[in-house]
Amino acid sequence: MTSNGDSPEQLTLLRDTVRKSRTKVPAEITATLPVARIAVDVSLPHLDRPFDYLVPDDLAATAQPGARVKVRFAGKDLDGFVLERLQTSDHDGKLVRLRKVVSGERVLTPEIADLCRAVADRYAGVFADVTRLAVPPRHAKVEGEALCCDQPPRPPASTSRSEWSPYPAGFLDAIARSEAPRAVWTAVPGADWPLAFAQAAAVCAASGRGALLLAPDARDLERLAAACKAVLGETGFVTLSADLGPTARYRAFLSALHGRARVVIGTRAAAFAPVADLGLVAMWDDGDESYAEPRAPYPHAREVLLLRAFRQKCAALLGGYARSAEAAALLESGFAHELIADRKVIRAAAPSVHIAGESDIDLARDPSARAARLPHRAFEIAREGLRSGPVLVQVPRAGYLPSLVCQTCRAPSRCATCGGTLRRTGGAGPASCSVCGRPAADHRCPECGDTRMRAAIIGARRTAEELGRAFPGVVVRTSGGDNVLDVVSEAPALIVSTPGAEPVAEGGYAAALLLDTWLLLSRPDLRAAEEAVRRWFNAAALVRAGAPVILVGDPSALPLQAIVRWSPEGYALREIEERRTARLAPAAKLAELTGPPEAVNDLITRLRDLIPPSAGLEVLGPVDVDDETARAVVRTPRAHGAALVRSLKEAQSARTTKKNPGTVRLQVDPPNFG
Repeated sequence: MTSNGDSPEQLTLLRDTVRKSRTKVPAEITATLPVARIAVDVSLPHLDRPFDYLVPDDLAATAQPGARVKVRFAGKDLDGFVLERLQTSDHDGKLVRLRKVVSGERVLTPEIADLCRAVADRYAGVFADVTRLAVPPRHAKVEGEALCCDQPPRPPASTSRSEWSPYPAGFLDAIARSEAPRAVWTAVPGADWPLAFAQAAAVCAASGRGALLLAPDARDLERLAAACKAVLGETGFVTLSADLGPTARYRAFLSALHGRARVVIGTRAAAFAPVADLGLVAMWDDGDESYAEPRAPYPHAREVLLLRAFRQKCAALLGGYARSAEAAALLESGFAHELIADRKVIRAAAPSVHIAGESDIDLARDPSARAARLPHRAFEIAREGLRSGPVLVQVPRAGYLPSLVCQTCRAPSRCATCGGTLRRTGGAGPASCSVCGRPAADHRCPECGDTRMRAAIIGARRTAEELGRAFPGVVVRTSGGDNVLDVVSEAPALIVSTPGAEPVAEGGYAAALLLDTWLLLSRPDLRAAEEAVRRWFNAAALVRAGAPVILVGDPSALPLQAIVRWSPEGYALREIEERRTARLAPAAKLAELTGPPEAVNDLITRLRDLIPPSAGLEVLGPVDVDDETARAVVRTPRAHGAALVRSLKEAQSARTTKKNPGTVRLQVDPPNFG
């Protein structure tokens, strides 16, 4: 039955005519730079390369380098970034059209794209994984806001260099001349490092270039922001941090991208910030574990900044009260120079550090009655300090994994072959190495010669209450966990803090007690001693010049002696020598492989076939982590590190190409290793 007398054939023809009239005619391919080279969001190692697509004429204006796009890839619509526009393609086959320009905002600048490639190569990673760290997710509403700045950034409110007076002036003078010096800065005890950073950024901004400043956590970032506000003015800098939340972070990212200010400050998330005409990158306390990225390819913010300094030819500054082994290696290689005050200035600013008597170590065996574990001298110093201000009491946090230590002197028990920490997985049998898996049946403590080992004791949780009973009438405040204090007043009080959570005291602490130092040293990590020294220097630097600091521990322990002498540079040199002897980073290049045992063994087999014998490859393990997971460590001398990373990437690519079962987590130079 048909209407108006139309036949079925006529209706079919009519429908086809209407359908064709509604079909959009594809736009012609643009004649100007018709090829777009795209970094497609694919995390497979064997596809870690750009792909060419044709640019339709209606997308030509917005499909510019740095823009987000949609492309057809392996039968799916995937995200990507335009890397460049070309007149021709090297691809022999037929090219596919761009599907869509998601946003014309050019969020991946050429400098950051180059940095992402360098970071991926440095960590045997994939470009797409690094761009996820570098460019925050898009928020269309934020892109609609008027973020562009028509006026050039205002000059800094102040160009004072007051905080840099104890140090040689050459570093800031070179920045003012738009040069690219690189320095490891060891700050004088009690130095106002946020103000020093802000002043260095002001010198850089006054020369017409940008600066990027990193702080380890939100508390330090807040202090840095306050200093930058005073020196640079309220609109003279942009704060970029993951703690801002997705919308605010993207708004801050676009503000930096559009050059709203020459200075960007932030935490780890800001390491890739798009700063125009970058002249200075700076990081405070580069040994802090918060700078290590927990997502693939696990880059460290310090290495990201150093790569930026090298590739963008800008100044670099690593600052801290302590000095990491990596910073010491930079000085040793000549990549950076030392920025340190005269020894007389340091001695005048440092607190008076002492170690409690050796007999007090035995008291640490009893985790109850914390006040009774304090030596008499520490009690007297605390009482004296409370007459003039707050007293800091640092207590290692509970929750460290138990590891084996010497029964007598409590020195960490380590493998004689590779230096890994020893563990005991069962109630019987000898201890074994957590790294190479070798048994340690004939282990003997190198410090005292004892063959007995025991698990380290986890610290008590009631220190504050017991100190309150020991010092009746004194205010006791705690800082740690979910209750971290930022600042405390000059009023007398006992401030009990876990390492890293120490609040800043107005006017400085009148005294400090650093308890259970052996517990920090016995952590199951090859960086335990370096980390402990860093924590102690950071805490002691908060104490007034000449005021007492008591460490409760073994007086003969070298890490404690470094605090007494206030010699972070000397301890860092010793640490780098020990790393060289043990063939550990940064003296050697190593990577940790974690995954199903079959997959780890397969990757190791492929790696042996790829890397040349001259590279000196060593394989430690694999060691079973649990019933389904194994871990192995591969390493080479530092000189062959690039070959190791390339071979690891190639081995991973071969596995993904053949779709071998099991995923291996690959981490180059892991920050925590033990």
